[in-house]
Parts: sequence; C-alpha cells; structure tokens
Amino acid sequence: MRVADDILWKREPHTEGKHLVLRAYLDAWLPILGSWNTRILFIDGFAGPGEYEGGEDGSPIIALRSLIEHNARKTVSGEVIFIFIEKHQGRAEHLDELVEAMRPHLPANADVSVVHGPFDQSMREALDALDVQEARMAPAFVMIDPFGVSGTPMSVIGRLMENPRCEVYISFMYESMNRFISTEEFAPHLDELFGTDEWRAAVSLEGAARQQHLYKLYERQLRDAGAEHVVHFDLYEGSRLVYAIFFGTQHRRGCDVMKRAIWKVAPSGDFTFRGSKSDQLILGVESPNFAPLREQLLYEFGDGELVEIEEIMEFVASDRTEYHTSQLKKQVLKPLENEGIVEADEGSRNRRGTYPEGCRIRFRIRDA
Repeated sequence: MRVADDILWKREPHTEGKHLVLRAYLDAWLPILGSWNTRILFIDGFAGPGEYEGGEDGSPIIALRSLIEHNARKTVSGEVIFIFIEKHQGRAEHLDELVEAMRPHLPANADVSVVHGPFDQSMREALDALDVQEARMAPAFVMIDPFGVSGTPMSVIGRLMENPRCEVYISFMYESMNRFISTEEFAPHLDELFGTDEWRAAVSLEGAARQQHLYKLYERQLRDAGAEHVVHFDLYEGSRLVYAIFFGTQHRRGCDVMKRAIWKVAPSGDFTFRGSKSDQLILGVESPNFAPLREQLLYEFGDGELVEIEEIMEFVASDRTEYHTSQLKKQVLKPLENEGIVEADEGSRNRRGTYPEGCRIRFRIRDA
C-alpha cells in the first residue's frame, strides 16, 4: 500500500544518534521506575508516523521495543503507559497502525494511546484534568522533539516539572533560532519557548556569543521551571551543529543515567556528541579525555581533608560534571592514586586501588 508523500521522510544520520540515546536511557529507566511504582508514563510529544522512508523505527516504536525486548521486563511490575501525541492526522493514523501490529507483543501491564493533536494543547488538557482531580502525574519521561521552535512553550514544561518525578528530553533547535531570530513573526514563538523575552538580547550578538546566550538562558529557564539537574549536549553532523539536547530532571540518579546513556552512544557515521562545559570533550571517542573531570575533582575536593566516596559520587552524578559515576573509580581515582595525587584512609578499605562504600580519600592540596 502506497503511503502519502507527506507521511514519511528520510531519516537523517543525526536522528540515529538521538534515538540511540533514547533507547539506552529507556533500557535503564524502565526497570528502575517500573519496579518501584504502580504506574509510569512515556510521553512522546511530537511522535511522527513511527517510522521513516527506509523502514527505520521512529521514537514511539523504539520506546515500545525497549519494553518488549528488555531482558529485565519481568521486573517491570508497574503499569507502563505510552502516550504518543501527533498533530498531523495522516501521521497519527500511520503510527496507530504500527502500534496495533505491536499490541500482541506487549506485556499485559502496558497500554498505548495515540493522540491526534498539538503537543501544547494536548498536554494542557491532560494537566488540567489532573488539577481537577487534585492528582499528581505518575513518574514520566516526556520527549519533546519538534521540527522547529513552535508548540513547545516553557509554561507547559513548567507545569510538567511541577510533578516531582517528571523528566523532559528536549531537542533545542538552535539553527532555526539563529536563522530567523531577527524575523518579526518568529518572536512570539521564541517568547513562548523561553518563557521570557530575554532572548532578544541575542539579536545583537553573533556567532558563539549568541549561541551561548540562548543556551544559558534556556538552561536557566528549565531550572526556574523546576529542573534541579539539567544535562546539555550538542549533536553534530560532521562539523555542523544540528541541535542541542537538554534533559531536565529533579533527581541526581536520573541525571547520572542520562549522562551514561549519552556516553554509551559512540559516533556512527557522521554524528558526534560534544559536551557543553568543555571544548575538550567529545563523547564516544576511542580514548575519552578525563582531564576535565580530574581538574574538577581537584578543585572541588583538593583541600587536604578526607572525603567519603559517596560525596564524590554525588558530585560526579550531578549536572556539575559531564561524566557519570561508572567512570569515576577506574578511569580517574585509580590513576590519580598511582600518581600520588590521591591517598586513601587504608582503614576504610581492604585493597589499594579500590574505593568501596564508606571509603575515605584525600586529594592533594591544590596550590593557592
């Protein structure tokens, strides 16, 4: 059966990178939340048709497969609700057909809905209904991946983040903003996107200064909206910035898991991820650069006092670093100990080069 020309489109190389991160995160998110909560939600706000011209899976199908194919699926005892929102009627109908074909493979505790409508309106209606019931949203992962900048108001994100166990995964379309930032009819969309008109200060800026102004403003607005941790990485196709990814969560563990998911995705084809805090950091390369993390640890803890490993782990897990806790001990602390920069209280561990729970270590006092 022929599909209408406006339903499917070719998948770009960078889209694969974004989807690989999504799958890696959901593979960790589902058993963590699904085994401790009676209900969890995955919401795709710009779901699309569910597939591309070449037959590659779109984000809704990737999410469903993450549950169906998970080797720890039986530990997900809570109800898993998938809500796919799509404004284009033909694409919503196409996605619904794909979902129907997958229903027999879904576990009994899963439920899927395809909602035809714009993201902002659909979310407002759902949140209004919760307000009437004086209820909170179940733990939720909300994917916000628009084609441009319209329909993703900060006011809606703020209402989502009022629910303490809600996380947002947002594609920030910087190139579109940069191209049309001086266009008068574009301004209302940016006002809604940022939830403020402070973006206008970027109009008179150029190059990296404009980009950094908009990035910092959006991060600040996400924090003001309720995100305690904001993870930001840029997605490049070759040398061209395609868009940025912003992940907002209120929990340090979610922050750590998202960073681990991004690091897990090695470059494929022409796409790469780059950290936003240091020009030195390109993720997924064969020999990752841990120098920025070493420097951060020495600055944060290099006062000569003993510090417990749990405190260091919390620091690395947070959005103050671009690294995750699985990289800390073997890739950073052990080499620092071999160099004499780190020493441990031997009474708090059994073997050199290990840093078990309760281990206390001291960093060499940094120079004044």
